[in-house]
Amino acid sequence: MSDLLTDSQFNEFRKLIYDSSGITFSETNRSILDSRLKERLRDKNLDSLEAYYKLITSDKEEFKLFLDSITTNLTRFFRNQPHFDALINYVIPHVIENKKKTGDTKIRIWSAGCSTGEEPYTLAMLCMDFLGLEMSQWDTTILATDIDTKVLETAVRGVYPKNSVEQLPQQYVRRFFRPVSGEQYQVKDELKKQVLFRRFNLMHQLPFRKPLHVVFIRNVMIYFDEPTKEKLLENIYEKMAPGGYLFIGSTESISQSNTGFRYVRPSIYRK
Repeated sequence: MSDLLTDSQFNEFRKLIYDSSGITFSETNRSILDSRLKERLRDKNLDSLEAYYKLITSDKEEFKLFLDSITTNLTRFFRNQPHFDALINYVIPHVIENKKKTGDTKIRIWSAGCSTGEEPYTLAMLCMDFLGLEMSQWDTTILATDIDTKVLETAVRGVYPKNSVEQLPQQYVRRFFRPVSGEQYQVKDELKKQVLFRRFNLMHQLPFRKPLHVVFIRNVMIYFDEPTKEKLLENIYEKMAPGGYLFIGSTESISQSNTGFRYVRPSIYRK
């Protein structure tokens, strides 16, 4: 099939996606939506977009699968190393220092758009490595969320290809992973228990009861238009602890005047 979407159908599906998830499809990425719809029609053995639109507006599970299919999930351990260097050399020490002054031992980190889990597991490894013998004295929680149920299933299993894991420092491989076959490694329970994975739509009210100290929301807002992006950043700002740190994608930027965040260094901001 070619040119599956008519203009009116494109607008209809685009509005449905935007209203439910905030994800924006423009003419430049129309072909992606077209391709994903073809796949879903084949999988459901349907022969028309009308039938599929009717299905996803009446079947919540199929609509979740549809949203899964239109998001891109490119990630790896320690993706964009300078972010993690800043985290371990500057951000975490600063958070710990401030916490010790108040006696509060709670540290909350959010990995938004966590995909298959490499980012939050990287964050957990770094925190555990930094805190070392003091780890038991701290209440650290990393909440990892994504709208895609399939990638979350992979994240919870914590099984990754050998070539992906073996690019990590060897001390991390030995401490946090175990081989499960000749070509795969699995995250050990010691690391798994540091990360809580949940499905979450960023357009919904943020579910945090305790203030966030660090937020990683990298390469997620590229899907959003400016009003949606600013609203999300406003919601994040409200949920962050004073002085909390925000990490965004290296090719992204935010308006400091419209959000309240202060620039720290490229793609890192502070409340």
